[in-house]
Amino acid sequence: QVQLVESGGGLVQAGDSLRLSCAASGRTFSRYSVGWFRQAPGKEREFVAGISWIDGSTYYATSVKGRSTISRDNAKNTVYLQMNSLKPEDTAVYYCAAEGTLPLPTKSTNYDYWGQGTQVTVSS
Repeated sequence: QVQLVESGGGLVQAGDSLRLSCAASGRTFSRYSVGWFRQAPGKEREFVAGISWIDGSTYYATSVKGRSTISRDNAKNTVYLQMNSLKPEDTAVYYCAAEGTLPLPTKSTNYDYWGQGTQVTVSS
């Protein structure tokens, strides 16, 4: 069982940066791949970035590639999503999710554990 808690969201202006954190409970968090997803009002939840538990490889959605960095600190049981050059279209609730079998899933249905989400609002 893994419990996830996101933090770091807020209201920022276009061009600003934010670092989201996903803190996990459980001693074996290092054995879970972690993904960040986001959901804007009226839209489906979409994959943003993921990091594999096997080799730390990362994968990004085209919409954030080059502007975002996902990383993990297994000693702190935490995964981070650094987002730079934020745009109004980045406004959404951001969720982190964990999955313990697949190396780097990008579909929300592949993930077993979810946090409650943190709101990111980017004003123009």
